[in-house]
Amino acid sequence: MTFAIHGLAVARGIAIGRAVLVASSRVDVAHYFIAPEQVDVEIGRVRQARNAVIDEIRRLQRTIAHMGPKEAPHELAALLDVHLMLLQDEELILGVKHWIADRLYNAEWALTTQLEVIARQFDEMEDEYLRERKADMEQIAEKVLAAMKGLPSPLVVPPVRLPRRPSQQDLLLDDTLDVPLILVAHDLSPSDMLQFKQSVFAGFVTDVGGKTSHTAIVARSMDIPAVVGARLSSHLIRQDDWVVIDGDAGVVIVDPSAIILAEYGFKQRQGEIERGRLTRLLRTPAVTLDGQKIELLANIEMPEDAAAAVNAGAVGVGLFRSEFLFMGRHGKLPDEQEQYLAYRRAIEGMQGLPVTIRTVDIGADKPLDKAPREDAYLNPALGLRAIRWSLADPDMFLTQLRAILRASASGRVNLLVPMLAHASEIRQTLSLLDHARAQLDNRGVPYGDIRVGAMIEIPAAALIVKTFLKYFDFLSIGTNDLIQYTLAIDRADESVAHLYDPLHPAVLRLVAETIAECKRQGKDVCVCGEMAGDTSLTRLLLGLGLRSFSMHPAQILAVKQEVLRSDTNRLRDWAAQVISDEDPAIRLTMA
Repeated sequence: MTFAIHGLAVARGIAIGRAVLVASSRVDVAHYFIAPEQVDVEIGRVRQARNAVIDEIRRLQRTIAHMGPKEAPHELAALLDVHLMLLQDEELILGVKHWIADRLYNAEWALTTQLEVIARQFDEMEDEYLRERKADMEQIAEKVLAAMKGLPSPLVVPPVRLPRRPSQQDLLLDDTLDVPLILVAHDLSPSDMLQFKQSVFAGFVTDVGGKTSHTAIVARSMDIPAVVGARLSSHLIRQDDWVVIDGDAGVVIVDPSAIILAEYGFKQRQGEIERGRLTRLLRTPAVTLDGQKIELLANIEMPEDAAAAVNAGAVGVGLFRSEFLFMGRHGKLPDEQEQYLAYRRAIEGMQGLPVTIRTVDIGADKPLDKAPREDAYLNPALGLRAIRWSLADPDMFLTQLRAILRASASGRVNLLVPMLAHASEIRQTLSLLDHARAQLDNRGVPYGDIRVGAMIEIPAAALIVKTFLKYFDFLSIGTNDLIQYTLAIDRADESVAHLYDPLHPAVLRLVAETIAECKRQGKDVCVCGEMAGDTSLTRLLLGLGLRSFSMHPAQILAVKQEVLRSDTNRLRDWAAQVISDEDPAIRLTMA
């Protein structure tokens, strides 16, 4: 039966394919594809972990056999019997083997996927006692996962071609291609997104998330359709269901009819034609009708993204999110040499173009690992994150600063510091930077000249922007967090997503004043948040005086098209009217 799930549109376009579910788990589960020759090894890992849990249960059975009824009630022995029976269940064993051998899932992913399949079967049982055995199945799966935890897994997913599973609806797709896959999950951490970034997925859907949650941001960088905040999607969609993602409308259509598939197939082809037209602008300079040169830069997460930035026509990297080098490593942070090599790869990949490296911005929706911290606070967005985290661990911060300085000998590098709000933090940061230089001098290690900038992403920073300009060579406006903190909206929470408004008068005035003050003092300013890549806001930002935009490579050509159609002389007065209006969105749509 065809049905639709509504969520938030975060990455535009149409994707059509079969659903691949990533089941949630209390244990930190890695999800990645394996090579065909690794199938036997992965099956062996599951078998070894399952046997270890069976041995543990049998040891416990032998122990309680010598206990009295008060120490070990009969119910406990019965529960252990059930767990043992479930562990030896053929459906569980054969199902896990299927996901590993046929779909090339890694062992943990295969186990959680089969658990999801069996859990649905329990949900559909009429007998209440049998339905309650679902919890037992989840418990034993957690035990097996725990037994496998700590074994090595690759950081990056190798691209693979999965076996095709034809159906009648396949006739509506290109029969020469493998069926595209749609990732469906309750949520995806930034480290998950890194692993899926080079994989085969044509789009993804999550139950939770907001338009500027980090999951959504990485989706846009992957240039694939995505819908987040689609409540219960991971419960309503089943493995291998046909799914259509309408990334423009924020709608997910499950089990579409042949007519719906044909309609969305047409829309998908139209989108591809439009993207093809934009590629004609690749070598065209970004200059407005009145002759203003506009700098279009790229945001990247990993050194390997530099190639996409160059291919998209970026004139540099305006934001290298260095925190992705730190994530998913189970607390083992990259050392100076590893960071240095990563930064150097990015610099060399940009072929002489400038690279702005932001110091690590860990915290809030970008934890180091997926597992929850024991000392986590109610609102991590207001806690120890970004520069606060770095200043709290000077050794770690000095390691990163030395690595960036060393890499600057290979090309043009800017250093960008996130989430500053206090003059004392500024002075402490610059002092540590001087100390890092001195350490390299003592070691006789060469480094280049770098420009140092700060992010304006806290209202307090925007209100004292003159102080910032005394210390820094340039500023970069991080609109994602600036909106979040100005409006007191958790940008990863879909329940308040409707209040997250880049066109709120307070937000626009903070952005406008920051741009104006930089212009008055002759300092460079860039917008590197999601507003930079939103083509509906390009003319407004140009009218406010912005001349440098940094966005995901996939958005550059669309923004360039808006730039080429714009006359900043005519936009100036109009932009001033927009930001003075009590409802700027209405004036913007009427323009």
